[in-house]
Amino acid sequence: MENNFILYLYFLTLSFIFGLIIGSFINCLIYRLHKKKSLWNRSFCPKCKHKISWYDNIPVFSFLFLKAKCRHCKKGISWQYPVVEFVTALLFALAFYVHANNFNFFSIFDSSIIILIRDWFIISVMIVVFLYDLKYYLILDIITLPSIVIVLILNLVIGVEWQNLLISGIIGLSFFLIQFVVSRGKWIGGGDLRLGLLMGVALGWPLVLLAIMLSYISGSFVGVYLLVRNKKKWGSKLPLGVFLSVGTVVVVLWGQKILAWYLALIF
Repeated sequence: MENNFILYLYFLTLSFIFGLIIGSFINCLIYRLHKKKSLWNRSFCPKCKHKISWYDNIPVFSFLFLKAKCRHCKKGISWQYPVVEFVTALLFALAFYVHANNFNFFSIFDSSIIILIRDWFIISVMIVVFLYDLKYYLILDIITLPSIVIVLILNLVIGVEWQNLLISGIIGLSFFLIQFVVSRGKWIGGGDLRLGLLMGVALGWPLVLLAIMLSYISGSFVGVYLLVRNKKKWGSKLPLGVFLSVGTVVVVLWGQKILAWYLALIF
């Protein structure tokens, strides 16, 4: 029992550290995709373009140690960087916590490990979607299309029935396709269609419907709040990908429990 607890804390800590690293990569990915720069070059300060040494590129710690300023040009570093790193780390640790009871610490071939990797991947993709859509009102096909293939393969490997994924993918795509056709592209963009398909093959049936429902509920609350505070006008666009990504992450972590609670409440 004690050994299992030590292993649990060890893997929980590793999950958090791994999340910090992935969060740092996500920050880099978003910046370089927007600027159309290569991912293979060393990190550099976006203000003075000076290459960043490894000791100034440690997630969260370097930001705090440098007091949110570039070592060379002394210009401010955006709070986006540590926030994204910390949130990613927290979500990675939560994903491990959710699966910990089914985790076999002594087998690298345990299916729960693949499930955890799948959930980490989905969380990472949704953070990218969230940030990019929030900043630039755009959902990139270069993110969603490869992710559809990867998540589909991972779900098939862990034994999710292809019929379930097919139905769920069609539902996720069709939900947004109908809105796109009816509004002639005014309500949502083409990126939302691909994101809907990704949500379908990632979550399966019926969790994809739960994610969509949570997304629209949260979007409605935020929309009303922005209208009341005069931050938005009636008819103004909201980045739908922001809410869809949040809904997807919530369902990845707690979807089964939320669904069970909802069904118990009804029946």
